[in-house]
Amino acid sequence: MTTPREPPTPSAVRASEAAFDEAAGSTPEEMPPATFEQFVLSLAHSAWVHLGDAPDPASGNREVHVPLARHTIDLLSLLQDRTRGNLSGQEERLLDQALYDLRLRFVEVARGQTSG
Repeated sequence: MTTPREPPTPSAVRASEAAFDEAAGSTPEEMPPATFEQFVLSLAHSAWVHLGDAPDPASGNREVHVPLARHTIDLLSLLQDRTRGNLSGQEERLLDQALYDLRLRFVEVARGQTSG
């Protein structure tokens, strides 16, 4: 059993953020900005990979992992519930559309159908 840790002090949080920003600034490759849209698209892509509709970035293979797809869709649903009323119209539409498309495809895959 682990003992609960004390939350970090505000000054410790600021120091860790500054150290992170300094280290991140030295990253050689350019990455897209960390936005809500990018986060949703990243999770959605992960679900598509688990549904076998996109190749796994590491192996290049397409494999179906229904439980992992379900978990990722559940994470997007949790995100939708927890951000309700705090999103821009564009962010809300993106999340709604991603969940709609993924849920429909999940049902097809879970029932053993394949459509592309």
